[in-house]
Amino acid sequence: MSRKFRRSYRFAVRTSLYITLFLCLLMSILYMVEIHFDFTGLLIFAILCYFFSFFIIQYRVERFIYRRIKKIYDNVSLLDSTTLSPSQVTTDMSSLTREVEKFAQDKKLEIETLKVREAYRKEFMGNVSHELKTPLFTVQGYILTLLDGAHKDKAVRKKYLQRANKGVERLIYIVRDLDMITKLETGDLHLHYETFNIVELIQASFDLLEMKAAKKNITLTFDMDYEEPVWVWADRERIQQVLTNLIVNSIKYGKKGGTTEISIENLIKNKVIVRVTDNGEGIEKENIPRLFERFYRVDKSGSRKEGGSGLGLSIVKHILEAHGEKIYVESVFGVGSEFSFTMEKSKKVPETATLPEIS
Repeated sequence: MSRKFRRSYRFAVRTSLYITLFLCLLMSILYMVEIHFDFTGLLIFAILCYFFSFFIIQYRVERFIYRRIKKIYDNVSLLDSTTLSPSQVTTDMSSLTREVEKFAQDKKLEIETLKVREAYRKEFMGNVSHELKTPLFTVQGYILTLLDGAHKDKAVRKKYLQRANKGVERLIYIVRDLDMITKLETGDLHLHYETFNIVELIQASFDLLEMKAAKKNITLTFDMDYEEPVWVWADRERIQQVLTNLIVNSIKYGKKGGTTEISIENLIKNKVIVRVTDNGEGIEKENIPRLFERFYRVDKSGSRKEGGSGLGLSIVKHILEAHGEKIYVESVFGVGSEFSFTMEKSKKVPETATLPEIS
């Protein structure tokens, strides 16, 4: 406090000194020229004193405030000192106020973002721990049982080793998917673009998952017969992974005896949109914004029974974003869901193009 008072005293002393010196000098000049004051002379003297006092105080105040504010700008490195100039500084300190308000708003947004990221990090670490813990404990349990003497029984030994192997496969599956997401996020996973027929690729995915769908009596079908190929430009292997994950998801949450239908529509001149529609359980509205988070599950108990790493939709989103494409979700709880994504049309058709066979 004493330091602040000394500064203000020093400012007041210097300002008073300047005014006093001016008045003394003016009086000396008037005395030397032996000017006798009448009313007009006194009025002129008062006006001169007033204007000089006004300008010297205004100049001193602005200079005093500017120096104090400049020090604040220098100390707070995040404030933009280029926006500060002596001509802008007034007694209301509007320049500093604007910068401080902007600084405070930016810091508030930064803090809120960090809080969201921290909550996500905690949830993600908890999910990773849970996903890895189950197969690890399973494998450990079977191995300890074998070590305790169960390995002497050939039938038990084979059964337990097979179950332990399934646990290891699940661990590999989770780690592989996490590695893929990390590479997609960092740009380390390079895409190999080529022209291919998306209708043919969908049919190949249907053939691959036919037996899985048959277990729940779910029909995999197109919305219509595509007699002409639909040529697109993308990484064929990654797009097949997208289709496989979406179809598996529709089977996993589909109703017995239901249908998974895929349609391909022209969106704009150089884009098509692929829709994967099912008449399964559907998704509640509050769950939709979080569907593409790692390990996020709508129905945790049901998904555990069905298996999977919990990373399928997250991988789908990252693959499509790597292609510069979008994925959309529409769902009515109890009615069904539709996942759709865009793809770029190929500008040229392969010379060896053949029509797909639609079963």
